[in-house]
Amino acid sequence: MANTELQTEKQKCFDYVRYSLGDGMVDVELDPQHYDIAFNKAADTYRQRSSNSVEESYGFLELVADTQEYTLPNQVTEVRQVFRRTIGSSDGDGANSFEPFEAGYVNVYLMQAGRVGGLATYELFSQYQELTARMFGGHINFTFNPVSKKLTIVRKVNSTGESVLLWLYNHKPDVTLLKDHRTKPWIYDYTKAQCKYMLGEARSKFATIAGPQGGTTMNGDQLKQEAMAELEKLEQDLLNYVEGSLPLSFVIG
Repeated sequence: MANTELQTEKQKCFDYVRYSLGDGMVDVELDPQHYDIAFNKAADTYRQRSSNSVEESYGFLELVADTQEYTLPNQVTEVRQVFRRTIGSSDGDGANSFEPFEAGYVNVYLMQAGRVGGLATYELFSQYQELTARMFGGHINFTFNPVSKKLTIVRKVNSTGESVLLWLYNHKPDVTLLKDHRTKPWIYDYTKAQCKYMLGEARSKFATIAGPQGGTTMNGDQLKQEAMAELEKLEQDLLNYVEGSLPLSFVIG
């Protein structure tokens, strides 16, 4: 279903490009591959230069014994943090995470709710969890290669089965870019400009075509100039955050 939806949205984009270039009234000498290349160029440029092309997400990863390297999906661009369910145990057994202070917290706030306890107990419990996590391996150090998508856990994994939570940033899918009212016009116009440039490149190979009464003059150079001006304007729109990106905040220093 997702692939069908993507093809439908891409076809809408290609139809916009075709009819904007005058297809139906004149012959537009572009093949389906040209439209695909132009769209891919538009999407790649947008992802390279716009912060609105990524989104925050979370994912679960099950660790495997004696395995430190894991390959994440190609959509992932950055791993911010790795969270564990336990304070420091690495064997995947939740029973080893039991400790008496947590049991006392449960007793006070769940079994005797409304009768005893207070914010001080909750604050002490939170500080206890933070301290033990720092002392006994509750935090996982890691490295992430954004090109190979390799996540390397900097510790020895003793057993299989522990599930960790990954705080991620990943590329928005193509179908999301094509359906977003802020990014859709930019993607459409950049694709059209790329197609116009390719069409102008082809037509500029022959300035004129021989025929009756002196032949026909091609407009390849004019198309290329118009395309370059449109591309420059669209790239400037990215700098002005026209397509929905968030501007930079104040920087001191």
